[in-house]
Amino acid sequence: MNSNKFILLAFCFAASAVAAQSPTEYFNAGSSLQSWQDPGLSEVLEECSNPADPIAFPFTRSDPAHTQIQAIELPPVNEGIDGIVADNSAWEMVWAWNGNNTDGPIATEDGGLMFANNDASNVIRLSPDGSAEIVYANLNTPGALSRNKQGELFVLERGLNPAVKQLEPQRQIFADTYQGDPLDCVGGIVNDLVADAKGGVYFTITQAGFYYADPEGEITRYGNNVVGTNGIILSPEEDVLYVTNGPVVMAFDVREDGSLFNQREFGTLSSGGGDGMAVDNQGRLYVSTGSSVDVFATDGERLGTIPGPQGLHGVVFSGEDKRFLYAIVLRGTFQGMPDNWIIRIPIETQGYLGRAK
Repeated sequence: MNSNKFILLAFCFAASAVAAQSPTEYFNAGSSLQSWQDPGLSEVLEECSNPADPIAFPFTRSDPAHTQIQAIELPPVNEGIDGIVADNSAWEMVWAWNGNNTDGPIATEDGGLMFANNDASNVIRLSPDGSAEIVYANLNTPGALSRNKQGELFVLERGLNPAVKQLEPQRQIFADTYQGDPLDCVGGIVNDLVADAKGGVYFTITQAGFYYADPEGEITRYGNNVVGTNGIILSPEEDVLYVTNGPVVMAFDVREDGSLFNQREFGTLSSGGGDGMAVDNQGRLYVSTGSSVDVFATDGERLGTIPGPQGLHGVVFSGEDKRFLYAIVLRGTFQGMPDNWIIRIPIETQGYLGRAK
């Protein structure tokens, strides 16, 4: 099949799914701001004991009326990875929406997905049948979700006065200060998180490192020269923490109290910078690179790469028995209204079943 026909068929599939669910009709794309975009940030920084320079990118406020979803090409996987993805496997479209949304996805028990919506300041649950519903609203520009082994659900909020917030079993601020100052004071963008079985939460702040909020919400910073952080995840046994640092994945051993030691380089990506990650039932690591998914063995050997579309920035296992690898794709930038896609590919292994991600 030539590439033009592939693009057309893929878009037709996605367009029919979008039409059936009418996401742009039933779900307002929103126009929430991340902290660095908020004009009120300067006032907050004036009260910081040691304020960092805020991150800044040119951006245009999203237009909730934008509804035109552009087609994307899903590259074929001509060469698979033994025991992980078969030769000639193919990505398929699952859902699409407009806005800086669809971030930090986790699996749900029924084989669906739950994900944060940055612009719309809510959380959506996508069922296996393709239907969607808002399950948490009126959040502060949420960017990522994590559910620990005990079932507690957390979200990382990116708006002014960012925070790690608990959504289940009760909705409350879990952690929002570092050394007595608001998280705005460290600079960067709060990005991704993973909740551990101890009741704590590890989270990244891009261009400012990564942190651990212990079960009491006390925040400690970790890592030496690890500032290009983005994706973060625990091994299935939760004895190793992985965090991306630009094109490199770092690993840390985890003590009983959640503190970290033995920092080391775990693996180097095939291209791009690391973003959202997932683990399978054998502890192998799947790292999104911006255009693909790199797969690493537990010893750091890169086993291969699953090619994907440009803008692929997060992965999670879900579907029946977690036999599909889902990916989120963002096409566009802060200038204007980007498109967001959820795609998936069948996997020969299985995602880790003991945690939502």
